Amino acid sequence: MEKFFKLKESGTNVSTEIMAGFTTFFAMSYIIFVNPAILAATGMPSQAVFLATIFAAVIGTLIMGLFANVPYAQAPGMGLNAFFTYTVCFALGFTWQQALALVFICGLVNITITVTKIRKSIIKAIPISIQNAIGGGIGIFIAYIGVKGANFIEFTSEGANILSVNGQAFTPDGTFSGVFSVVTNGGIIPAIVDFTNPATQLALIGLVITIILLILNTKGAILISIIATTLVGIPMGVVDFSSASINSVSMSSAFSELGVTFGAAFGKEGLMSLFSDASRIPLVIMTIFAFSLSDTFDTIGTFIGTGRRSGIFSEEDQKSLETSTGFKSKMDKALFADAIATSVGAILGTSNTTTYVESAAGIGAGGRTGLTSVVTALLFLACILLAPIAGLIPSAATSPVLIVVGIMMMSSFKNIDWDNLEEAIPAFFAAVFMAFCYSISYGIAAGFIFYCIVKICKGKFNEIHPILLISTILFLVNFIVLAII
Repeated sequence: MEKFFKLKESGTNVSTEIMAGFTTFFAMSYIIFVNPAILAATGMPSQAVFLATIFAAVIGTLIMGLFANVPYAQAPGMGLNAFFTYTVCFALGFTWQQALALVFICGLVNITITVTKIRKSIIKAIPISIQNAIGGGIGIFIAYIGVKGANFIEFTSEGANILSVNGQAFTPDGTFSGVFSVVTNGGIIPAIVDFTNPATQLALIGLVITIILLILNTKGAILISIIATTLVGIPMGVVDFSSASINSVSMSSAFSELGVTFGAAFGKEGLMSLFSDASRIPLVIMTIFAFSLSDTFDTIGTFIGTGRRSGIFSEEDQKSLETSTGFKSKMDKALFADAIATSVGAILGTSNTTTYVESAAGIGAGGRTGLTSVVTALLFLACILLAPIAGLIPSAATSPVLIVVGIMMMSSFKNIDWDNLEEAIPAFFAAVFMAFCYSISYGIAAGFIFYCIVKICKGKFNEIHPILLISTILFLVNFIVLAII
């Protein structure tokens, strides 16, 4: 194990990697319950999506751990699954089978741009100031995920500002049952909650526990805090034991339903029908482009933001990325593992499988090698039978961890010259818009766009790397297309 994962070389050991693997798993295990709920709205069988989510996470994470030897976990991405359901299927009118075919093609595109070094060229083209902003911005983003998961804040919108509910136009006197999507246009007022909710109270307790353990330099502080907070949640009634049972009949039904989604991307209702209507081919191409652009920059942002600060991608590895051919650097291998996982997930029957920013929780717990990923993958695999038990860990126990990891990651901001507006403006938009837009890729897009604007205004157009300029144009085209459709 030492020889394969090079633990000593990475400054870690087996016990630390195992704790990191558990931490990453608990931080992202919510996806096995949330993803089926979102994709089921398209008509996909939820139990099949449940299994597809687990298998996609297991396969993608194992590839990341065993091939790239880095501590990143993969699973169907939040945001991308919402885009799959509410935009691709509901707004654009694709069937879920066609949407899976689009995701599969997106995976092939990502594999191609990885093998042809386009992805690594994009990384090299990103200015150092924006790279530092991405690192700190992911800190803000992941902390915001934690604050939201802990239910520390609430948002109020007046009826006049609500645009649609469940995809239908909203009127102030309208009523809707089974609300799953509300879109508003301005007038959103954030406020701190009154902390009368037991789950929110538990999250606050968990945050205090996590901070105390970290300040005291307690080994395994993050994992211990998750377990301790969960235990505190039992007498508070937040941890629900009623669902902690294994139903063999349900598992049998789930495997039976998996046959419906497995390979559906290639059937008559999937890939075979995707290009049958010539008038929709431009829409198909732009949808694949939107999937690929978001997936690509989400992954690049996660690697830049977490891997370089922690030393997972060393200076030697970064130089190898720039000069080597094939898959000699860790970054090369990690990018390829991420690309492969997207197509594998589509074959199984789920939306884009991508590298999870919550991997930062495991990295914060000391994870530095692929052993962390292998442990996380095995825990996902165990969830086929033990999902109800995994579900006992409340978000109130994992959300505080994400907040604290966000604090750790914001140190990247110190390397930005905030007194120089030429550097500060793009860095600000790249960092802050990740949380505002709830998207790593959109934050990067904002940084790129304002970087180009600043350079053009300063008469330094020649300093804009051609790849960064092309990426910026592609982002703008993507935004325009999304606005039109």
